[in-house]
Amino acid sequence: MKKTFLKLFLTFALISTAFAGAFILSFTVSPEDDNAVIRWTTAQETNISKYIIERRSPQGPFIELVTINPTGSNSSYEYKDKGAYKTNDILFIYRLKIVDIDNTITYSDERSISLNVSGVKRTWGSIKAMFR
Repeated sequence: MKKTFLKLFLTFALISTAFAGAFILSFTVSPEDDNAVIRWTTAQETNISKYIIERRSPQGPFIELVTINPTGSNSSYEYKDKGAYKTNDILFIYRLKIVDIDNTITYSDERSISLNVSGVKRTWGSIKAMFR
């Protein structure tokens, strides 16, 4: 019993320090109305400066989409990536860049999503972007 408890405690300690000072309970990406919705929840946030959501296509590098400030332990976060359908790619890969207050950077696991957006919507989005 003590060995099992010790193993569980050590596993928890290793995981909780794996992402700077954040213990990520869940990290998901799901399609919603032609957008990608990124959600994550934390159990613990210690010395976290910010979260940065990054996206890439299979052929490209990660680009930073948005910076989100931490709200404290036991928090849920959500971001809707409305710009994904504006590209010609169908598959997108997301990750969290977790920045500690001393600028230590760690990354979450990657999550991928496939968005099948019509060519009409993709073209209309490009036209609107030209006139902004």
